[in-house]
Amino acid sequence: MSELPDKERLVNRLRRIEGQVRGLQRMVEDGRDCADVVIQLAAVRAALDRAGNHLVTSSLRACLQGTALPRETEAQLERGFAVLASLR
Repeated sequence: MSELPDKERLVNRLRRIEGQVRGLQRMVEDGRDCADVVIQLAAVRAALDRAGNHLVTSSLRACLQGTALPRETEAQLERGFAVLASLR
């Protein structure tokens, strides 16, 4: 894989997710309520989804940087990026 755009930002995000997972492990070890654990699992899953969406969007932008695209294509790409961003 080539150099990632916003690599530092993505690494920081993944470190936060790692901390969330460690917290989940402690919750299970401590016998916390199932509902609380499931809520935190959902939060970790959402955080991973946001990280993946960010990676795809920023990588696509980096690939297209400096490329002359028809206006209509640029508009379609921006709409696609907006959809990805709304999933965060």
